[in-house]
Amino acid sequence: MATATQKKEKSVLWDWLTTVDHKKLGIMYLIAGALFFVKAGIMALFMRIQLMYPQMNFISGQTFNEFITMHGTIMLFLAATPLLFAFMNFVIPLQIGARDVAFPFVNALGFWIFFSGGLLLSLSWFFGGAPDAGWTAYVPLSSRDYAGLGLDFYVLGLQVSGIGTLISAINFLVTIVNMRAPGMTMMRLPLFVWTSFITSTLILFAFTPLAAGLALLMLDRLFDGQFFIPEMGGNVILWQHIFWIFGHPEVYILVLPAFGIISEVIPAFSRKRLFGYTAMVFATMIIAFLGFMVWAHHMFTVGLGPVANSIFAIATMTIAVPTGIKIFNWLFTMWGGKITFNTAMLFASSFVPTFVLGGVTGVMLAMAPVDHLYHDTYFVVAHFHYIIVGGIVLSLFAGLFYWYPKMFGHKLNETLGKIFFWLFYIGFHLTFFVQHLLGLMGMPRRVYTYLDGQGLNEFNFVSTLGTFLMAAGVIILVINVIYSAYKGERVTVADPWDARTLEWATPTPVPEYNFAQTPQVRSLDPWFYEKVHGDGKMKPAEPIQPIHMPNGSILPLLISVGLFFAAFGLIMLEMENPIINPWIVCIGGFIITFGSMLARSVKEDHGYYIPVEDIKKEVD
Repeated sequence: MATATQKKEKSVLWDWLTTVDHKKLGIMYLIAGALFFVKAGIMALFMRIQLMYPQMNFISGQTFNEFITMHGTIMLFLAATPLLFAFMNFVIPLQIGARDVAFPFVNALGFWIFFSGGLLLSLSWFFGGAPDAGWTAYVPLSSRDYAGLGLDFYVLGLQVSGIGTLISAINFLVTIVNMRAPGMTMMRLPLFVWTSFITSTLILFAFTPLAAGLALLMLDRLFDGQFFIPEMGGNVILWQHIFWIFGHPEVYILVLPAFGIISEVIPAFSRKRLFGYTAMVFATMIIAFLGFMVWAHHMFTVGLGPVANSIFAIATMTIAVPTGIKIFNWLFTMWGGKITFNTAMLFASSFVPTFVLGGVTGVMLAMAPVDHLYHDTYFVVAHFHYIIVGGIVLSLFAGLFYWYPKMFGHKLNETLGKIFFWLFYIGFHLTFFVQHLLGLMGMPRRVYTYLDGQGLNEFNFVSTLGTFLMAAGVIILVINVIYSAYKGERVTVADPWDARTLEWATPTPVPEYNFAQTPQVRSLDPWFYEKVHGDGKMKPAEPIQPIHMPNGSILPLLISVGLFFAAFGLIMLEMENPIINPWIVCIGGFIITFGSMLARSVKEDHGYYIPVEDIKKEVD
């Protein structure tokens, strides 16, 4: 029988293309998400310039529609989700005392499939224009009669990308259930792991209806289906239900890990344990459950009737209760703490009041009669940007500054970090707070221009100025990353923050096997417990012995390339005079995908062992 062998040396590029190491994949998610974030941010900047003055001609109405569609789609699917997955990939195995995720190969596969779907969507710009039906792709705007080839890229790009997200979530679920270190019971899990676990469950149940809906829309557009075509017996409202059954849990898929990040950063820099840990865990579960009960509050103006509207309004307001529990627990954690206001803590603490404001406007929109007035105005735009940017993006920046030393071996510059924070935070409020007022004044969303003399000029001008400040802040962040790579404070100690959780017990940089010996967990906040009650080192749960590691593989990349071409071939069916038969491209892509899957099935790969001598050298 074949046995595991020693690791083979390979080039740097080949190493990153074939890696199955959760830490490298986390960094790859971070880079990919950041690139998509910048791309979507530039689109937002162009849209705000167009709205800076009445009747501007900076971009055309068609380009505006394409930007508004791609901005929302990229930010939610290809920027926020992978940026959260970056931290989940890097941090979760370290926080639970594991050497990797449960299925390293599947982890790499999830990344490459997500990335290929994102590239497929981005290709739409080069084939007659991007999708232009809004990020929700409401039918009939997204039907074949009204939307061009760009919508096919939307449907199949998100379908491919969603497969990657779905299999990654399954991997996280199995990892957290099965790979915890001895003593790491479920009620000793760090809050970030808990929120990631519940988020992965949400992805499992939310992305499947999205996949079904996208498949039905694809059948309508490519193969003359009739699911959403009223004159053929279909129903356009059916798409809204399918989309929002995914779409509202998607908000919590993004927000819950953000809550987890805040729940790690605030205790670390308040020098206190998290207040009300058990209440926080159960509040997270309740939020996740209720998140599936409220999708129709996006449809109050559709005409579902007073009974349905009332039920969904009450369910929506109920979510404020567990969210309020979290808010007060973060405040009580900071209360009386010895707070260090570094950049990470500035972002984490500013998250709390900002998210509260977004939640308050959410409760206002939960009232169906009021929503009839606010619906399709800039009030709604302001509300969800206070949730998405004021909640998720602020927490992502907090997590970035917090975990950066562990991920890259050096700190980001604090002076540049604080300049970035103030530019971004002030710019954010300037941009979106006045949009509440624009909405109350009646300015409709999704319009590319407006008339002079309606009282909208000044607030639109202020909103655009705020966008420039946010853009300047992001430029400062990029400068900070480059500057710190060359001049930043190098981190050689395991724990530069005097933190509480297990990832800070590993050496910096983290070795490929994470822990030389699996740690024995004796308390909540295990690393802090050993610093106070032990000898400052984690107690080992096993002797030093050879560590089994998985080999890298090019197959995840090949499978994603195959899916890319299979989906592109289907899109080519709608192209006029394609240079090659679309079915050749489509079937060729499927052959690459299934051939790679077959190769994975029949080839035995037992991985390799790191010998005890090498481990002892690292430990010493």
